[in-house]
Amino acid sequence: MIIHCCGCEKFVEPRLTDGSEIYTHRADLHSLPYWKCDACQNYVGCHHKTKDRTRPLGNIPTPKLRAARRSLHELIDSAWRSGLISRKDLYKAISNGLGREYHTGDIKSISEIEEVKAVFNNITEGIKE
Repeated sequence: MIIHCCGCEKFVEPRLTDGSEIYTHRADLHSLPYWKCDACQNYVGCHHKTKDRTRPLGNIPTPKLRAARRSLHELIDSAWRSGLISRKDLYKAISNGLGREYHTGDIKSISEIEEVKAVFNNITEGIKE
């Protein structure tokens, strides 16, 4: 498996591990798969609820990027959960605004987070008017 590591700023061959290494204090996560970059110690979770349970959720983020992604996801989720727009339509509009398919796990930098936020704000302001 080759995955882009945001900490190393290059594609790496991470090691497949489990939550007992990543989240030692969270027994509920111990059996879940994670890809870990041994060079920088960053990691990414997997699509564990699918047939391909070790497929990474995206690239390997730094802790700062992981927190920013989480915040962005909460912002986006709040819009579709409120009924302002459907989830499908919102993700399609974000993708159109970016000029590429949008997935939070593909974000590699804080500047990309800001770009998505700007597109999101344009979409939601347009709906509210």
